[in-house]
Amino acid sequence: MIRKILIANRGEIAVRIVRACNEMGITAVAVYTDADRHALHVKKADEAYNIGPESVAGYLNVHRLVNLAVATGCDALHPGYGFLSENPTLAEICRARGIKFIGPTAEVIRRMGDKTRAREAMIKAGIPVVPGSDGNLDSLDDARRVADKIGYPVMLKATSGGGGRGIRRCDSPQELENSFARVTSEAIKAFGSADVFLEKAIVNPRHIEVQVLADEHGNVIHLFERDCSIQRRHQKLIEIAPSPQLDEELRQTIGEYAARAADVVGYTNAGTVEFLLADDGNVYFMEMNTRLQVEHTVTEQITGIDIVKRQIHIANGELLGIAQEDVSRRGFAMQFRINAEDPKNDFLPSFGVVTRYYAPGGPGVRTDGAIYTGYEIPPYYDSLCVKLTVWALTWPEVLDRAARALSDIGVYGVRTTIPYYREMLTTDEFRSGSFNTAFVEAHPELLEYSTKRRRQELSVAIAAAIAGHLGF
Repeated sequence: MIRKILIANRGEIAVRIVRACNEMGITAVAVYTDADRHALHVKKADEAYNIGPESVAGYLNVHRLVNLAVATGCDALHPGYGFLSENPTLAEICRARGIKFIGPTAEVIRRMGDKTRAREAMIKAGIPVVPGSDGNLDSLDDARRVADKIGYPVMLKATSGGGGRGIRRCDSPQELENSFARVTSEAIKAFGSADVFLEKAIVNPRHIEVQVLADEHGNVIHLFERDCSIQRRHQKLIEIAPSPQLDEELRQTIGEYAARAADVVGYTNAGTVEFLLADDGNVYFMEMNTRLQVEHTVTEQITGIDIVKRQIHIANGELLGIAQEDVSRRGFAMQFRINAEDPKNDFLPSFGVVTRYYAPGGPGVRTDGAIYTGYEIPPYYDSLCVKLTVWALTWPEVLDRAARALSDIGVYGVRTTIPYYREMLTTDEFRSGSFNTAFVEAHPELLEYSTKRRRQELSVAIAAAIAGHLGF
């Protein structure tokens, strides 16, 4: 039985895992670097250990983390998302040292992390994939040949890529020539591999992903889909479950594809199968994320299933205990990534001290965060401060609740994406539930907030500063 877990991560996801451990009676062990000495996950965990002065490298030191798990008597290690969560070496070392890795096997991580091998597996399983190269490209000439065959525009992608990195759209032979060396270089720097492949660019698609759970006894289910079409430079901003853009027939088809994908590769634990939905209604497999996703909260809200707890139960060798026909959904949920970024300044990071933080509340509102009043956001990590998730029975209700919650929440001292989301909710396109991955680029006017809105925010900030000065 798993009684003690080392959380090999930081920030809000580390806090999220600590909370799951608390509810299950499991001891949660946090790790932190010098830069994270005052982080919330350190305060919330049962035990916390410093892993060195290296702000980022400390969280990437596989041997140090596993050695610490062994030394502190942990039974398991949870990688969260990002950092080492999709690193097969971590899973291998955990297995060799007798530590349960809460995630899929190293073999599956490696297979699905290689985008060309993943494509091959999906083709064999009868799941549609985007037309593209048969495996990795040998050279620029090879890339030109494939592009001429499938037609421009094309997407040049790093085989081991992820998180929106190592991707370039090429609309012409000249752009392909200019991008080939750049993507290869990015692939080497970011993923340690120069392998790249080519796919047909599906112009302005909907980005639909499906949450799957699989136990170690061959049982696989899906927990419906999420719509992640609202994104900027391949980085998701808002996630919605279920997608307001799917009918029931298409929803069932995509769910079945996802469960089949997990089954054919021998997947275990929680994962996400991602698809592109083209304007003509065709659905294509894009990739599989072999880990917990940032946006898992919206799936939890519509299904009532605690995905992190299920991860731990599965790692414990337990049966899923729920069949596909037992999984139901209710209402709509929407997650906003509240990032410390300035939308009016090309979304540049805005690190510094959070002088005031007010979490929203009321029916159907959930916050998953790692900040607090007085917390200094370090400049070494991603800019995510809080995940704001709202739920309601209907689409119009969830839109209204989201607007209210975004007005309630307050993060002062740094610039955030909150005002940007408020403006986005006022657009007819978003409110109609008809949008695609080009939405952000198609609405530059959202970056220009109204004078009235700016004055309201300034008044609130001034009031907060006065209250702080007077000691309220």
